Amino acid sequence: MKKQLLLLCLLPATAMAAGLDQSSWGKFDYDFEEKPWVELATQLPPAPKPENLLPFYVSATTDNRFFVDSASVTIGEDKVVRYTLLIKSATGASNISYEGMRCSSAEVKRYAFGRNDGSWGKARNAKWEDIRYQEVNRHHHMLYDDFFCPRGIAVQSPAEALNALKRGEHPASKGIAW
Repeated sequence: MKKQLLLLCLLPATAMAAGLDQSSWGKFDYDFEEKPWVELATQLPPAPKPENLLPFYVSATTDNRFFVDSASVTIGEDKVVRYTLLIKSATGASNISYEGMRCSSAEVKRYAFGRNDGSWGKARNAKWEDIRYQEVNRHHHMLYDDFFCPRGIAVQSPAEALNALKRGEHPASKGIAW
């Protein structure tokens, strides 16, 4: 009991010798504390070139064809997978968008839309939106599950994402170790 009392009496003296006063006790910034997520500034890539387009399967219920521009795929320090998406309709119309995907929260954001002259028009209301499973227009869900975020975890490199697109799915999306 005397040893415990002595230790309790020495604790304030030890803390003061280390340069800590009582008001700072318990206010340490440990590395394991979760810091708020901060999105990095985004630079728009060049317009996609036909030779860089990688197709991916979405569903038998759509006549649209879906592509990711392999030259545009990046993974930022903020863990956002960014890519250019091209959707071609059966009639030949194309929609091009530059997007980001947050695997940790299952969200997607459209930064800009492609114009016919190869330039970009920034999205007017760029915001993070939930990725939902849908029967129609489920390309974001497919990109999330099968290519960029298998099991909700972001791929570690653009090469890993591109390999998954070339294979038709990420092995981890089916529980296979890569």
